[in-house]
Amino acid sequence: MNDTAVKICGLQDVEVLKSMINLPVDYIGLVFAKSRRQVTLEQAVELTSILKRWENGHKPSSVGVVVNPDIEQIRELLHTVELDVVQLHGQETPQFCREVKESFPVLVFKAVSVQAGRLPEEIMAELEEFAGCIDGILIDTYDPVHGGGSGRTFNWDVIPLYKAWASKQGIPLFVAGGLDSSNVEELLRDYSPDGVDVSSGVESSPGVKNIEKVTAFVERVKRKMTVLPDRNGRFGSFGGRFVPETLMNALIELEQEYNRYAADPAFQEEVAYLLKQYSGRETPLYYAERLSKHLGKAKIYLKREDLNHTGAHKINNAIAQGVLAKRMGKHKVIAETGAGQHGVATATVAALLGLECKVFMGEEDTKRQQLNVFRMKMLGAEVISVTSGSRTLKDAGNEALRYWVSNVEDTFYVLGSAVGPHPYPMMVRNFQRIIGDETRRQILAAEGRLPNTIFAPIGGGSNAIGMFYPFLEDTEVALVGVEAAGKGVDTEFHAATMSKGTQGVFQGSMSYLLQDEFGQVKEAHSISAGLDYPGVGPEHSYLKDIERVRYVPITDQEALEALQLLCRTEGIIPALESAHAVAQVVKMAPEWNEDDIIVICLSGRGDKDVESIMAYTGGKSL
Repeated sequence: MNDTAVKICGLQDVEVLKSMINLPVDYIGLVFAKSRRQVTLEQAVELTSILKRWENGHKPSSVGVVVNPDIEQIRELLHTVELDVVQLHGQETPQFCREVKESFPVLVFKAVSVQAGRLPEEIMAELEEFAGCIDGILIDTYDPVHGGGSGRTFNWDVIPLYKAWASKQGIPLFVAGGLDSSNVEELLRDYSPDGVDVSSGVESSPGVKNIEKVTAFVERVKRKMTVLPDRNGRFGSFGGRFVPETLMNALIELEQEYNRYAADPAFQEEVAYLLKQYSGRETPLYYAERLSKHLGKAKIYLKREDLNHTGAHKINNAIAQGVLAKRMGKHKVIAETGAGQHGVATATVAALLGLECKVFMGEEDTKRQQLNVFRMKMLGAEVISVTSGSRTLKDAGNEALRYWVSNVEDTFYVLGSAVGPHPYPMMVRNFQRIIGDETRRQILAAEGRLPNTIFAPIGGGSNAIGMFYPFLEDTEVALVGVEAAGKGVDTEFHAATMSKGTQGVFQGSMSYLLQDEFGQVKEAHSISAGLDYPGVGPEHSYLKDIERVRYVPITDQEALEALQLLCRTEGIIPALESAHAVAQVVKMAPEWNEDDIIVICLSGRGDKDVESIMAYTGGKSL
């Protein structure tokens, strides 16, 4: 088997199974033997009916787990429940296995308990008796009470013996016993079984499956983080399209046109030309020598997105979406903005391509980002001040979506972050991945290897996902997203969505967000207008749940101190958003040694924030 199979065993809950519909799970195990995971025939019928409606093109096989049944019990079970596999988990004889195999149109898997102290010749003699009688073998930790399902591992050094026998028989070998997301990668690396079986390792309490743990386990095995979203726009349980019917056709059209032009060499060439000749890519990966020496021993590199035309990473996405809009025949564009960088980038591209432009910006942000408001107006854009809600980025996004609903025929929405309904999170990620692609090439050229850790600030998450995406499969590279703790995560004044948020629907997709017990969106707070947002992109939500990216909060004060440090050591004034990532590096620097290589995504420059910093400090030096 080229792809390690995943079997989730002991499933009971219909809603958990529905939540798994977008995961590449190969087998669903239903336990019919006496156990805390036992299902009734009625439950099994309901669960297998869900599998019939599986829509993602990867329908798992259903496995019935039984212990020491007789042939009539098997017959009754298969008459009532449609199963693909019968797993015999007791002391069934080879003759009984053969009888089941020959009597019913199902595969037969045999579970074998691994007991310490057995000699290899004893094991081989037992296995040989099952030659030709079974279609798969599962090895599990010996449990004198239940026979298996103990949640404990066994000595994996015996696996090669079982694997050699299974390979000789042409059948798959599954390994069970105490597996979870923390140890399954070691098992796969050292022993390469054909499949893995997990039960207690993906439970929040005995017998209760946890979808986040299931997702994390599956990702550790399948390593398919870079093939998402699926065709429904889902990243695991996150993403999707939660929009009014009037927008659905526009989003479907956008997805179709994006897929068409993404494969069009002429489109790719135009975008590449503008990114290089107009925006100034590629941006440098700069070794911050004085900052590195100040903080300790690690070598710290800055990915200088602040050197892009308009001063931030936002231009990468704005150029690509602007070209897409023009090729789709749209002559008007709209955008939402918080710090103003995406608004400026969109207004810039609109002027370049001859498009009419409206930018929605919260009233609070127009006050603290007056320079960017004036820049947008100079570029010919109409800046619409949003006075609803908290009058920040969240409300600007809401108003932009409302406007688009009424003007969808001739207007293209240039969404600025990796948020919103599908296909926007995917599109923005792919248009921003140039950050990580360049970084990968540049660090290999500079150091001959990949970095130990990469840091990026995160609000909605476009610069972070653009930086992280090309490194997702490189699990030796730690990825850290840094969000805004404002005045502290224990206060009401923060934007720490990953640290304090819960799952819900916000601005067209399922993600983590700050909400109260009634599902009402809470106001966010950050000194940084670009991080002052109560949601986050669905792919980031997914990466949090599968534990591929760690998300940490940084306070306003910590960010300001880090901004000052970078100013004084490197002569670079970073955006307040970027300063949050620098602050986390400052925190973690004592942990590193001279062999560590660190990369920070410096997402933008700080010109726009000078007035806000002066107001915060009363005009005094930091």
